Amino acid sequence: MSRIGKAPVVVPTGVEIKINARDVGVKGPKGSLSLQHHPLVAVKFDDKVRSLEVHRVSDERLARSVHGLTRTLIANMIEGVTKGYERKLVVIGLGYKAELDKKDKRIVLLKVGYANTVGVRAPDGLTVEIGETSYKVEGSGEEKVACITVRGTDKQMVGQYAADLRAVQPAEPYQGKGVRYFGEVVRRKEGKTKGAG
Repeated sequence: MSRIGKAPVVVPTGVEIKINARDVGVKGPKGSLSLQHHPLVAVKFDDKVRSLEVHRVSDERLARSVHGLTRTLIANMIEGVTKGYERKLVVIGLGYKAELDKKDKRIVLLKVGYANTVGVRAPDGLTVEIGETSYKVEGSGEEKVACITVRGTDKQMVGQYAADLRAVQPAEPYQGKGVRYFGEVVRRKEGKTKGAG
């Protein structure tokens, strides 16, 4: 039995759960999300005790593997519509910048060492803010850097968009320039030095 799968999900007050065959809908103060779960698991919601449980239909290997996954996905949806998710990134490097497009506030414009500015559009359901923060960079002191904050109810969508922003120019190991997650440690390398002789 999956230890994660058999643990009931506590549903806080103010969150509505709708189960229609394989579709699970969650509605809360921050929005609504839906999931179509695997046919090898069944989802039951008890409104009296505000608890949701996921059960396996059979004991085959695939059913065991999707049991805990389904429970976690539903728990993430409930947390997303009540508290929401947030991911922060910082842009480090001389002349490196991040700003929102003046015409379309859903596009983040990154100036990260390329000839052209790279624009990455946020999907619907996410909000993006750009500000400045003090950040301790390895090998040097605190610097004022651009900070991108991505917020949304869908954990997967927030994480994927943050990964797309980071993929434009991941932090390189020699000077640490690039886009990185807030708090991410970049292992630094020493540059080549001219040998004696």
